[in-house]
This record gives sequence, C-alpha cells and structure tokens, in this order.
Amino acid sequence: MEPRYRRVLLKLSGEALRGEDATGPFISPTVLRNIVNEIIDVRALGVELGIVIGGGNIVRGAAFSESGISRATGDYMGMLATLINCLALQEALESAGAPARVLSALSADEVAEPYIRRRAMAHLEKGRVVLLAAGTGNPYFTTDTAAALRAMELKADALLKATRVDGVYDADPLKDPNARRFKRLTYKDVLKRDLKVMDATAVSLCQDNHIPIVVFKLLEKGNILRVLKGEDIGTVVGETDVD
Repeated sequence: MEPRYRRVLLKLSGEALRGEDATGPFISPTVLRNIVNEIIDVRALGVELGIVIGGGNIVRGAAFSESGISRATGDYMGMLATLINCLALQEALESAGAPARVLSALSADEVAEPYIRRRAMAHLEKGRVVLLAAGTGNPYFTTDTAAALRAMELKADALLKATRVDGVYDADPLKDPNARRFKRLTYKDVLKRDLKVMDATAVSLCQDNHIPIVVFKLLEKGNILRVLKGEDIGTVVGETDVD
C-alpha cells in the first residue's frame, strides 16, 4: 500500500514521553519502546521521517518567569531538554537497528551534528531518522514553530503532531465529556477560533507553505502508521475542511 505522505515531520511533545504517569520518570521506557517500534514500521513503509521533540517532560522554559529566571534563559534550558530527549530516542532507535542522527540548532559537537538543511535532507534520503534538537536555536520560539519551520525547510509532505488526545476539540476533552472532535479544519478556522492545535506562528507557516497538519493521539499503538496510510483518525488541518 502506498503511504499518503512520503516525507513527514513528526512533532512529539516532551510530556508524551512520560506516558500516562505524570509522576514517573522523565522518559518512560515503555513509551520510548513503543515509539521506536512505530518508527520502525514507518521506515518499513518507505516513509522518510524527521522528528522534533519538545522538552516539557524535563523543563518548560516559559514556566521559570516567577522564579526570576529570564524568558531567554528559560528557553535555552528548554532547548537543552529537547537535546536530551533526542539523544535518548537516537540511542533507542539504533539499539533496535534503525539508523538515526541528532542534528542540533545549538552547538553540541560532542553529542550531535549541527543542523544544516542540506545535511538533514541527505540523511533523510539515505533512510536515516533525523532527530531535530534545540528548536530553532533562538529563544521566544516554541518547538511547534520549530517543527513547522523544519517541515518547510525539509520539504515535508505533512506535519504530524502527536499529542495526549486524539485530535482537535471544541473544548478540553480531558475536562469536558461533551467536547466534540473535529475531523477536518482549515488553517483559517484554527487561527480565527484560537484552537490549541499549535501556536499561531506554526499554523501560519504551514498555511503559507501548504503543509497539512495532522493531530492525533500518540499513546494509541499503531496511530502513526494509520495516519500515514490515510486512515480516518485525529484531525487534519489544511486548505479546506472537506476531503
């Protein structure tokens, strides 16, 4: 079966790496193993995969303002947290026989290659999983924006956002049992209604470059593959709200 997308940028939240137990370790071995297994299935489908991981399981830069740490410093701390997550995923992937490379927007020569667009594309073309660490390398930009930027630079067919919930809702589904899931939305709908898909900068970048965003639940086994096969799960954000 031909996949719907040939090259994708997968955005993983750092919090998702903890799994359902918020009091557990920063990175759940079970969640990490499940992600690796799904990535191996994605590679078997012939899909080229770049991954941006958040750092919220370790540190959230924006949360430090009340403690006297500047937003810029807090954001750099968050970028380093994403590097830790990428290194963990790289190790797990290569232990399972899947070649992976960490490319960092911050200089970390001892543990990661510098992010260079052509180098990242070359790794993708050689079948390696490319793990993109340290966001954009600049404070005040979220990892959502970094994911949209990298998707644009690497000519991805889609940006896949894996979250704790199974799509975009009109209310918080974890708090409101009557919340309704959208199957499809336009970029304009997301921006106008301030739906919490990704930050506005990320959505606007995808809109300007015609990159669809697919929001789906990470912790349900096989979901990444289902998205790539075009199955009707999650929420698709694109040019129109119909197929």
